[in-house]
Amino acid sequence: MNFALIAPTPAESEGLRGRLSPQPKQEMKVISEGELYGKPVLFTHCGVGKVNAAHSATLMLENYNVDILILFGIGGGYSGEVGDIVVAESESYGDEGVLTKDGWKSMKFMGFPLLKDEREYYNTFPMDTELVQRAIKALKDAGLNVSSGNFVTVSQCSGTRESGEIMKKRFNGICENMEGAAVAHICTMYRVPMIEVRGISNIIKDRDMKKWDIKKAASNCNEAVIELIKRLK
Repeated sequence: MNFALIAPTPAESEGLRGRLSPQPKQEMKVISEGELYGKPVLFTHCGVGKVNAAHSATLMLENYNVDILILFGIGGGYSGEVGDIVVAESESYGDEGVLTKDGWKSMKFMGFPLLKDEREYYNTFPMDTELVQRAIKALKDAGLNVSSGNFVTVSQCSGTRESGEIMKKRFNGICENMEGAAVAHICTMYRVPMIEVRGISNIIKDRDMKKWDIKKAASNCNEAVIELIKRLK
């Protein structure tokens, strides 16, 4: 099984990079080939944001044979605890749509699907249900505490309790990030299954970075990805 791994930044991948052989570079947009537990692994840092993430996913899927793509890093939780591990059941573009006098409306309201193949995709890209369940079982078998739900991808991060509640309610979300929906979009286009794993670095309230723990979130997330590669067949 060939895995492709994408993390936005080096701070989000340090623990995993140290386990890959050979150890990949830290530079952005460099695709490294290696292995972990005898399984072939591609690795890259995409950079922050939707365009960077979509670009890196496209480079990987255009140029390599990939069975499963894993996007991982940190995210903001709408609830829960700092350090929690969460797995996406779906990814939604949180910002794409139109703001009307009656409030925000989605791409479906506008009548423009973001992707159309056998079905139309507006804001939301569901993950493969069976693969998500396999991933969750693998992580629980490894003794990790993990939960799953809908992720929301934003351009403007929620920096207040009020803005976080708005995003949470739009898509019944558990986690907010800046890359996931774009990668899910590309994976859907290429028909490659995807797993997204995030470590919760902060609970979305009025922004106070003294309450964040990026290192813990990244470390827990890296451990989860290592276990996925070890255990998925």
